Amino acid sequence: MQRSPFRPFPSQLSPISTMVLSLFASANAWAAAGDPAAPLQVAEVEFNDQFLQRSRGESVDIARFNKGNVALPGDYRADIYANGVWLGLAEIRLRELSTESPDAQVCFDRALLERIGVDLMKLPAKAGARLLAAQAGECVTLGSLIPDATASFDNGEQRLDISVPQVALARTARGYVEPAHWDDGVTAARLQYDANTYYASANGVSSAQTYVGVNAGINMGPWRFRHNGSLSSSNQAGTHYQSVQTNLQRSIRHLKSQLTVGDAFTDGALFDSVGFRGVQLASDDRMYPDSQRGYAPIVRGMANSNARVEVRQNGNLLYETTVAPGAFEINDLYPTGYGGNLDVIITEADGTVRTSTVPYAAAVNALRPGITRFSATLGQYRNPTVGIHPVLFQTTVQHGFTNLITGYGGFVASPDYLAAQLGVALNTRYGAFGVDLTQASAHLEHEPNRNGQSLRLSYSKLVEPSNTNLSIAAYRYSSRGYLGLADAMALRDLDERSMGYAASGTQRARLQLTVNQQLPAGYGSFYMSGSSQNYWDRNGTDTQWQAGYSNSYKRLNYTMAFSRQLNTRSSKWDNRVMLTLGIPLGNHPQAPYSTTSLQSGSGSSPAMATQTLAGSLGGDGAIGYSLNASHSGANAGAASNTTAGANVAYTAPFASVSGSASRSRNYSQGSISVSGGVVGYAGGVAFTPTMSDTLAIVEAKDTAGARVTNGSGLRIDPWGHAIVSSLSPFTRNQIEIDPKGLPIDVELKSTQQSVAPTAGAIVRLRFETENPGRAAILGIQMPNGTPAPFGADVLDEQGKSIGTIAQSGRVIARGLKSETGRVIVNWGSDAGDHCSADYSLPKIDKTMRASYSVVSAICR
Repeated sequence: MQRSPFRPFPSQLSPISTMVLSLFASANAWAAAGDPAAPLQVAEVEFNDQFLQRSRGESVDIARFNKGNVALPGDYRADIYANGVWLGLAEIRLRELSTESPDAQVCFDRALLERIGVDLMKLPAKAGARLLAAQAGECVTLGSLIPDATASFDNGEQRLDISVPQVALARTARGYVEPAHWDDGVTAARLQYDANTYYASANGVSSAQTYVGVNAGINMGPWRFRHNGSLSSSNQAGTHYQSVQTNLQRSIRHLKSQLTVGDAFTDGALFDSVGFRGVQLASDDRMYPDSQRGYAPIVRGMANSNARVEVRQNGNLLYETTVAPGAFEINDLYPTGYGGNLDVIITEADGTVRTSTVPYAAAVNALRPGITRFSATLGQYRNPTVGIHPVLFQTTVQHGFTNLITGYGGFVASPDYLAAQLGVALNTRYGAFGVDLTQASAHLEHEPNRNGQSLRLSYSKLVEPSNTNLSIAAYRYSSRGYLGLADAMALRDLDERSMGYAASGTQRARLQLTVNQQLPAGYGSFYMSGSSQNYWDRNGTDTQWQAGYSNSYKRLNYTMAFSRQLNTRSSKWDNRVMLTLGIPLGNHPQAPYSTTSLQSGSGSSPAMATQTLAGSLGGDGAIGYSLNASHSGANAGAASNTTAGANVAYTAPFASVSGSASRSRNYSQGSISVSGGVVGYAGGVAFTPTMSDTLAIVEAKDTAGARVTNGSGLRIDPWGHAIVSSLSPFTRNQIEIDPKGLPIDVELKSTQQSVAPTAGAIVRLRFETENPGRAAILGIQMPNGTPAPFGADVLDEQGKSIGTIAQSGRVIARGLKSETGRVIVNWGSDAGDHCSADYSLPKIDKTMRASYSVVSAICR
């Protein structure tokens, strides 16, 4: 396979010479301007060498610059771009079709046409015979197959740009990547960890909790083995390990689905999401283009101190972290199902615990016409809060019939429990409406059987005139005898133990609403989310909500937030209001940011004022810090209290480390957290401070310290590796290395690559580099003391071009294999238009980054 070094000649000339030759070379582009899609090298230009005469009036032969960086015949591995859209890497063949043009042409066959999305049925009749000739080995150009289509190969970037009229292409959705081009990645083992130690002492009582979350796995071809669990330890509850889920997964491309064997969660689009241990085949929306995917929830809340925040779903601990005082937002939560409420537990430094619930249900179940989403699950019911694990079977299906109507339904079956649902979603100009009815029946041994119905109405709408986004507006009414699967299993567990049903009752009606409103320019925005529900056999209504308004005035940012949460210590609802003012203390990107917040709560919650100063340090902002102080007023017989604390975080090349500490008259607190990931594969071991489910291993030899632009502070490690996290599966991801700061004697053949990984894949991207030898600035003089001819070609002893003479006889010569040697200067075709010069380079310290050596030489 043939590849050309990434070495454009203008970088070897002085600025003035570069400008002159660039002006000449621009004529090449003007010659092709009549056809915007035509390759730039279609026309040959002739430079006026009168502008480049030597001091003695002799002209310089620069005919070699009449053409660009031409490609030689051969096989290449190149990035394919069709109409500006990346389609992946592919092997292409270049052949010389004309002796008059030194530039080889790209050969096309049926496979390459299908890859770029050409509809073969739309090709002219003569194209069929040409494709048969291509199959027989003949080189067939794109223009001979499709009128007005062009193909241009960039030899330096190893990139093939193809322009094809839209009429010749098959119709696909924006962002679509052909499944044949999805990359399953390499065989590798991975470990993601997140550890947190939290200590607090309040009113003479000390408590310590340690949490270690792990997500380990092995990739082999399309198969993904994953284990997700957490180890928790405290001086009150002891130490225990909880396995959240262990499973084996793989993508089923032609069904646009995921096969899961082991522990997982059911799709919560129709029924509530529950845990199971068994087998599941379910549609994966990520396999559809970006325009056809769903949404993910955001967890918001408020903390009074350096608090510990837990996020649980169905009794499983999904996420734990330490947050600073004030409002917080968790937007990187990886949900385990499409539905099922998220329980948010905030533990303050003084031991106060508050809980809230983030409604997490699918939006209205409308689909595009012709799209089908399905799931089928068979296994054992799994919930750590109950002691029974009966067999479970669930299946659901949704199908878009027209732009207006989507139908859906499904059923759940388990011993002594059966539920069925039918529904319809209407996508109208007034918004998307959904209505469905679920019939459920549960048999109990020591309690009366339960039979009932549940009616759900949902609505979603973006009100364009006011730009109001109603993400979820849902109302559910359940009759007295209705039980969802989770409630039925909990009741059955109590029934089998003859403990009777809990006095909390069953849910009767529930209303949930999420609104996001962007106000006119200058008036800010606000959000509101909340839910209200009541129960059979229980008085009262539980209402919880959060709302906020944000705006700015010049450099001042301000937010007003409201919340209602349950205080588990007092079993009372706590209403809070918070005003936050923020302003940067300087114009530098890393200047400290000052935040002042005032909050007041109902009941026994005291008013509080908090001042925070936060910023970052280091060239990449790898060190983050914050200092905070707060004062709470006297309330309900309690004296006022003042607290001071600090947080610091460091994102190292191999891990992320953070710590916090705070102290007041009533309590003291401290925590240390560390997180990161490690990947082991055939090419070695690589570390990363952050890790997601789908990632790429970047390999670039001899480029240690080079910045990878896909992450803040992400750089190539000393072994030539870097891990790029947060890749989007089944879609195009572009990986780029910034060559700034590389050693002068190291060249990247390409600085960009693109990849479309499957879900959970660990893809391997090799960035080829050249280390051709030392680079030096040679000042070459003729025997009479005059500079060597401007524009002359400089060759090594093997006849390879290594530079071009610029002003004053200087040349940036690359690829000098030894410290002493000889170069040949050639400025014409006559026998006397050349000379040779011996050079001797100084020794360099191998531990230092390479730099240019400047030496003089006489050309004889």
